[in-house]
Amino acid sequence: MEKFLREWRQDAVNKHQYDSAIFIGDKLLALTNDPNDAFFLAQIHFSTGQYTRAQAFLDGTGLIQKSAPCKYLYALSQIKQNKYEEALQTLGDESPIISNPHNLRKRGASRANEEKYEAAMCYLRGVIYTKQGAYDKAKEAYKDAVKIDVRCFEAFDTLMRNNLLSPEEEWQFIEDIDFDSMAASVGGAQGEATAQFLKALYITRLSKYRNSTKFDDAITMLSTQYPLADNHDIVLAKAELLYTQCRFEESLKLVKELLAKDKYNFKLYPVYIACLFELGKKNELFLMSHDLADNHREEPVTFVAIGAYYMLIDRLADARRFFSKASVMDPSFGPAWIGFAHTFAAEGEHDQAISAYSAAAKLFQGTHLPQMFLGMQHLQLNNITLADEYLQIAWGLCKTDPLLMNELGVVFYHNEHLHEAVKMFLNGIKLAEEIGGDPRTYVQFRTNLGHAYRRLGRYGEAIEEFTHAIRIGGNEANIRCSMGLCCLMEGRTRDAIGHLHEALSLVPQDPVATELLEQALLKSADEPFEPMYYAQDGHGFIPSDKDFDKLLGEDKIQRSGSNGSSMQAAAGRHAGTVKRSKAGGGARGTRRGEPDPSVMDVSDTEF
Repeated sequence: MEKFLREWRQDAVNKHQYDSAIFIGDKLLALTNDPNDAFFLAQIHFSTGQYTRAQAFLDGTGLIQKSAPCKYLYALSQIKQNKYEEALQTLGDESPIISNPHNLRKRGASRANEEKYEAAMCYLRGVIYTKQGAYDKAKEAYKDAVKIDVRCFEAFDTLMRNNLLSPEEEWQFIEDIDFDSMAASVGGAQGEATAQFLKALYITRLSKYRNSTKFDDAITMLSTQYPLADNHDIVLAKAELLYTQCRFEESLKLVKELLAKDKYNFKLYPVYIACLFELGKKNELFLMSHDLADNHREEPVTFVAIGAYYMLIDRLADARRFFSKASVMDPSFGPAWIGFAHTFAAEGEHDQAISAYSAAAKLFQGTHLPQMFLGMQHLQLNNITLADEYLQIAWGLCKTDPLLMNELGVVFYHNEHLHEAVKMFLNGIKLAEEIGGDPRTYVQFRTNLGHAYRRLGRYGEAIEEFTHAIRIGGNEANIRCSMGLCCLMEGRTRDAIGHLHEALSLVPQDPVATELLEQALLKSADEPFEPMYYAQDGHGFIPSDKDFDKLLGEDKIQRSGSNGSSMQAAAGRHAGTVKRSKAGGGARGTRRGEPDPSVMDVSDTEF
């Protein structure tokens, strides 16, 4: 009879016929009085959302202090009812296994069922501490859970997803995890292979800002030794790496392939939304957010998608409202907090933006992004000392983000440490080239390096960097104006006039370009007239007499002052500005197109 009832109960659970399972489970428990049957019945009550009934039932069994599974389920029922203090009293402040290192060393030979539930209870402690705002305690509790049972992925994933560890701490933690104990429990060569397999899986979840070689090795192993090359977690890890490298088109392509197979895998959407925002794909973002709003209004990512769309079309108040709603639904959802702060930054409400970024920095202590954004806000307020402090904190968390290097270079520039600024800009350019990012993303690196060279009097190198910036898509008035100034300082008056005309063709009312052009024209009045021609790359030259007729017929070369510009028009910015990183949506940076803070006006140099 017991065997018959257990099979019937399990069949009912498999069919999600919980009323039948409760009915049969109650009769089975009356026959056996077995603690395992009592625990099974409590689980069924919990699965149907009857948390108070599950808690009361376990109270009546007297098994809470005798059975780790019953204790775990009892505390979980209390957490579901938001009874966090009561749940912590049930669990205790610390696991007995962690408090006794001898037990932790001894447990490797055989993993008892009790110890697995001890790991799960450590995870519950982390959940409680998070709800109470004790993030340091929560972090330690999650780490303890993984130390006790390496297969407690829930705790490991929470540590990584919520950025509770810095990139350096993450990689140190992965080395401290006891994969050997799991290998010993499996035994032999299979045990060793199992440990390597799980470690590779965990490595794909770590920060993409460090140890890219080990990350690639783990991906290669999982893709070649196991048929996981197309697994959504593995492909998503690749997409996240591409996104951190500002390779948005490639990242978006991978995420779209995953969404075609699993449209409502919500882990994919943060990267998907951020890439669409960065690339300005308003229509696609609108359709996706509309679909999510129709079908999954219970998911925070739905409201992040709506907020990103409104931010992209400059309806910032609406964007802020939806980001705020997402952060209320899930306080640990990073993109919601970052997006919420970005709306203030985009409006120039720096105090509110600083407050929001500070909240994000408190919640997500392991990522450098909130600290970097705080530094950027203080740069806009011209609080150079505070900006330096926040950026140094970000630098301590991550030394492999080119955008952060640019911000630090701007701080050095402000503080008149021009040689250090040049070094930082050069390092950022080198790193950007190594990771293969889109050169257009790093136009400001070349521009800022050119300004640093200009301030050092290295005008030839400055012109070279400005030319490089124009070549990769940075044809802006301030760059042309700066090139004009450098040419004036080198005595190349006619080249300067050409560049300043280009600047005014982009921003006709630019006061700095107008003033410099007046002075250049006055200076050129004292020089003998020589006809000047300009190639499409912006370089001017004086032809010889025998080439004059040939040049007049050359379509690609235009005389200075002729109708039409040889360069494509682009949106102008204030002349002489050393620019901040043009970071992007989601979890990356400020709103696209946000005005940059003025750092150095080109007219400050006397000539």
